[in-house]
Amino acid sequence: MKKLIIHGDPGVRRDGVIEYDGEEYVLFSVDRQGDWHGPDRVQLWCTAGTEDERETFEKREFVPHWLETEGVDAEAVEVVRERGAA
Repeated sequence: MKKLIIHGDPGVRRDGVIEYDGEEYVLFSVDRQGDWHGPDRVQLWCTAGTEDERETFEKREFVPHWLETEGVDAEAVEVVRERGAA
């Protein structure tokens, strides 16, 4: 599991699936930052992981501050599925 800060909005939401750096990730949570006071582009602060890590996320069996954090441009992210099933 990791924290991805996506600079720009590739059109993905919670429970969406992205491919980044050759890996596929499920977005367990997405927080949208910067709509009102900047930066120049919106940022999506995402908790991402594999489907196997979903239970760990849902039960909060991790420390958010200890997650690896990586900043990426929206252009580097390929959207596989925009959001979870409704």
